[in-house]
Amino acid sequence: MSRQTILPGTGSGSGQQATLGVMGGGQLGRMFVQAAQRMGYFTVVLDPDVISPAGLLSHYHIRADYLDQDGLAQLMQRCAAVTIEFENVPAAALMTLGAARPVAPGAQAVAIAQDRALEKAHFVRCGVACAPYAVIQTMSQLEGVADELLPGILKTARLGYDGKGQIRVRTRAELTAAWEQLAGVPCVLEKLLALKAECSVIVARGWDGVMVNLPVQLNLHRDGILAVTQVHEGNVSPALAEKAVTATKAIAQELQYVGVLCVEFFVLQDDSLIVNEMAPRPHNSGHYSMDACDLSQFDLQVRTLAGLPLVQPRQHSPAIMLNLLGDLWRDGATPAWDKLLALPGVHLHLYGKLKASKGRKMGHLTVTGSTVAEVRATALAAATLLGIEGFR
Repeated sequence: MSRQTILPGTGSGSGQQATLGVMGGGQLGRMFVQAAQRMGYFTVVLDPDVISPAGLLSHYHIRADYLDQDGLAQLMQRCAAVTIEFENVPAAALMTLGAARPVAPGAQAVAIAQDRALEKAHFVRCGVACAPYAVIQTMSQLEGVADELLPGILKTARLGYDGKGQIRVRTRAELTAAWEQLAGVPCVLEKLLALKAECSVIVARGWDGVMVNLPVQLNLHRDGILAVTQVHEGNVSPALAEKAVTATKAIAQELQYVGVLCVEFFVLQDDSLIVNEMAPRPHNSGHYSMDACDLSQFDLQVRTLAGLPLVQPRQHSPAIMLNLLGDLWRDGATPAWDKLLALPGVHLHLYGKLKASKGRKMGHLTVTGSTVAEVRATALAAATLLGIEGFR
């Protein structure tokens, strides 16, 4: 199929509006829709949820399962190109769509990101270091695990996210019990390493191979869910930042990836870097870019999908992002947004979800300012008002 540039606005002489599609209706899809609409595109969302955050805002909402053939046919009919908003969109659906429309990222890249074993094999091919690991699919592989991989973390090969599908194990007995608890599905056992920090890098790669990146993001997770992202001078050393960006670009290049890709890394106690995982989509840790950069990760997603020029984003303000989980809506109460918005440099983003529950991502708060000290002080004050744990 043709991969010509899809210009925003009405098609030349056709009377039809240029339309971009997205598989998935969550908050990432919602922010993609908002970015595309600001640029003049019509949007179409395919998602089975009748009240999905993205579907509520999009020009068109196809309420169908991701493998529904009629739904996929409608999506292809309505849009000129298709992207995704979460990594567990079935690769088979992307194969179907890719036969008729440009799809970014493609089915092959998404299939690799959906399987930890394939993902780690890809990292090895790229020459990017990851934690020592073993793939466990059978009882014999379980029994053959090397002693040096314990203690470790047993992770399901597929469908794990935000700490789900992961169990820490110290002994062989705990490993066996954990594998049985996970119903004996294919897993990856990773050696547990002493970590100093966690960081991530977001790159965007176009159909023409041009690649740009956002700054390195320093992340803090709690209970497996991202809590705080800091992006400012001094958050990581220049040498570490260069290594992380180089490794991320190598991972994208080897895949011939098109779209926005986030790669998460662990920083060890000796300041060495190992890769954790990749997400073939915009990422929670990149949300600050909507307020602190001249191009957000969602602007980059639109540009890569539509074949528009990629230019290196510029961060104009130091930033700290706080994740807003459903835990904040305690006993049905609403957080004190008025007090938060009285703080200088605070940007509130709520995702339009109608029900708050523990651990559910309801929104995020980004703090920007002229100095790192100012931003940190405001972000800590915001955390206190929200009643959430601070950060260093």
